[in-house]
Amino acid sequence: MISERYVSVWDAISDTPAEALNMQMRSELMVALKTIIKAKGWTQAEAAKQLGVTQPRISDLLRGKISLFGLDSLVNMVAAAGHQVDVKVRDAA
Repeated sequence: MISERYVSVWDAISDTPAEALNMQMRSELMVALKTIIKAKGWTQAEAAKQLGVTQPRISDLLRGKISLFGLDSLVNMVAAAGHQVDVKVRDAA
């Protein structure tokens, strides 16, 4: 049996490096939002109101349903929570 090695889990489950990067960035934003929601002590309903989305959307976020979120919507939610997103571009490893 030949086993492949991947740089990250995102590389293992994605078809292209671009798709892997997109999934990694979405994951990082989702984790950040979960941390913000927990730190503020928001219920799902409160988080939905503050972030301008529905409660089921927050439920999907908290359950890690990454395929349901795009980068733009996650960035918008981070901004609505009073935080900012910094992007750093560097050479690929």
